[in-house]
Amino acid sequence: MAVHNPLAGLSLKAARWSATHPWRAILAWVGFVAVSVGLAMAVPTVNADGEDYYMGEWGRATQMIEDAGLDNPDSEVVLITADGDLDQAKAEAAAAELTERMRATDGVDAVAEPQWSQDRSALLVSVQLARDQEDVTDLQAVTEDVAADHTDLQIGQAGDNSVDDAINDQVADDLSSAEATSVPITLILMLIAFGALIAAGIPVLLAVTSVAATMGLTAPLSHLIHAEDTVSSMIVLIGMAVGVDYSLFYLKREREERAKGRTTLDAVEIAAETSGHSILVSGFAVIASMSGLFVVGGATFNSLAAGSILVVAIAVLGSITVLPALLVKLGRWVDRPRVPLLWRMNRRIGAGGISSRVLAPVVRRPAAALVVSVLAVGALAVPALGMKLHSGSLETLPTKIEEVQTLRAVADKFPSEGPAAEVVVRGGGDDARAALDQVQEAALETGRFVSAGADPIRTSKDGETSVLTLAMPYDEADDRVDRALETLRDDVLPPALDDTGATYAVGGGAASSYDMVDHLNSYLPLVIGFILLLTMVMMGFAFRSVPIALVSTGLNLLSVGVAFGLITLVFQHGWGADLLDFSSPGFVIDWIPMFVLVVLVGLSMDYHVFVLGRVREYVEAGMPTRLAVRKGVADTAGVVTSAAAVMVSVFAIFATLSMMEMKMMGVGLSAAILIDATVIRLVMLPAILVLLGDRAWPGQPKDARGEQVAENDPGYALV
Repeated sequence: MAVHNPLAGLSLKAARWSATHPWRAILAWVGFVAVSVGLAMAVPTVNADGEDYYMGEWGRATQMIEDAGLDNPDSEVVLITADGDLDQAKAEAAAAELTERMRATDGVDAVAEPQWSQDRSALLVSVQLARDQEDVTDLQAVTEDVAADHTDLQIGQAGDNSVDDAINDQVADDLSSAEATSVPITLILMLIAFGALIAAGIPVLLAVTSVAATMGLTAPLSHLIHAEDTVSSMIVLIGMAVGVDYSLFYLKREREERAKGRTTLDAVEIAAETSGHSILVSGFAVIASMSGLFVVGGATFNSLAAGSILVVAIAVLGSITVLPALLVKLGRWVDRPRVPLLWRMNRRIGAGGISSRVLAPVVRRPAAALVVSVLAVGALAVPALGMKLHSGSLETLPTKIEEVQTLRAVADKFPSEGPAAEVVVRGGGDDARAALDQVQEAALETGRFVSAGADPIRTSKDGETSVLTLAMPYDEADDRVDRALETLRDDVLPPALDDTGATYAVGGGAASSYDMVDHLNSYLPLVIGFILLLTMVMMGFAFRSVPIALVSTGLNLLSVGVAFGLITLVFQHGWGADLLDFSSPGFVIDWIPMFVLVVLVGLSMDYHVFVLGRVREYVEAGMPTRLAVRKGVADTAGVVTSAAAVMVSVFAIFATLSMMEMKMMGVGLSAAILIDATVIRLVMLPAILVLLGDRAWPGQPKDARGEQVAENDPGYALV
């Protein structure tokens, strides 16, 4: 076969080597995976922490606090309440016991006197840990013992460390559940797609080994790009989807060529030049999309980008090396043992029986199909215009975590324990420190802040840096928190501090969320433009067609709009909240849209490239464009259906997990890919290609008459 593209040549060369040296290729892959997994055991993972997350004014404020040694050690709180009226004497007795025992616990620096809530319905014991103390197991044991001694009271502990530990345990449980569920579901879908056990197992095997190898390699990689907690979930999410899809494309084409009477070796070579080329283009498109996260920067996005790029690259490598080797060694045994009912179902789907009913009216009336589909997709995308971003908060944490319930109750009963702003002032001498009193007075007068306690100002030992803490009487996700920060930064601080010569900044947890959202809002248009431009260039290069590149970019933009719109409807407005078992926080977690954007653009290119590649094959063979579109889409419909089913099912599993971030990713990606693979790629794409006609494929040969074949032409019998 003639090689028309460098990428096709690369996949063909790799396949030929693997096909002629199958055992070397197979053993090399097994060795690669084993060494990668071994690295995870031998090399410790470096997790992102501290200054890896610093950003904007909050980052500057936090750095100033750390440099001055004013960063507070971690702390824990114990809340004492009751189902009905709280017996104050019993509550104080329990608090006294807690205070005494915790002061005697290793790793505790100080225990504050118990504090009553304003309505005296709750009693709070605050515990300050020793610096660098992170283990709170002993403290939790004390809390549990005291709670057991006072069964008529509700006693719960919470804090940064205990909540983090509980969340990590929950994420680990969720991830384990997703892995245990996704593999059998994917295997069932592959059985439906192939109708044979061995063929069904190969894509799952490649996906699982790709994920395992990536997990292992992230350990040494974390020494260059520190790993974020969510990267493991993302690797499973992406790895299972692309690993299965790439094998699916390759296997389907190889089986198709064998069914035409070609030898296994010839079938593998044809699959390498066609599907292998599509895999490489798609893989590069995913990698290009994921690289957009590096533009945003920060620990979360750098880690997610590195992990996703690595798992996609490994999946592509396996698809063009070990997969051809396995197919050559197995030969026709790849279709054994057959599952009779599924085998017959597979043959029908593979023949495009279902898609033909959809394609016929689309090809017949492309303009009407395009208008209707654009209106439908546009309606789903419109809610994205009102999308509100906010950092994850107490509202987004699973309520089944006891520590989260305690922390919510603390924020409700003790507003000073809720969101707070920290005004950091460095330099300026006595004038700057005196000005902080004016700042506090002016901030309280706005009505947006409340006193943070009897001693809200702390000063470094050298007297150069001071920090004023101001509490806000709102929930973390309340819009008034952002307005309070804007008032503090724009209206309160400049009049009081500009003339002192001091350097100042506003930090604290509320400022962290505000600055992150502001950063993402600034970079989201840039990243969208970067990804769309890069994928447009890649599609133009791969298909040698400017119209195809522009169409691909436009369809990707529509897919992103649908994803954003659906996430907004479900999580910001609460559509289907009961079905998915969550309470709407009234916003979308800030980093989710950016992540969904790059994943969706990358993964939707899988079957987009596969379909376009088949259409181009027919166009290059001289088939009229209208017929090439109908036949190309029909021939690939079974593969696209199977590929989309795998992605949707894997992502839908994440929508059932307890962590809100996982739900948002799962809902956004599964729903958007379902619509993308049906309405956008099965209706809009064929309609546009038919309307463009030969203009979509400049320089390609036409039929002998140079015209489209009419619908009643005998040529349509080929479909």
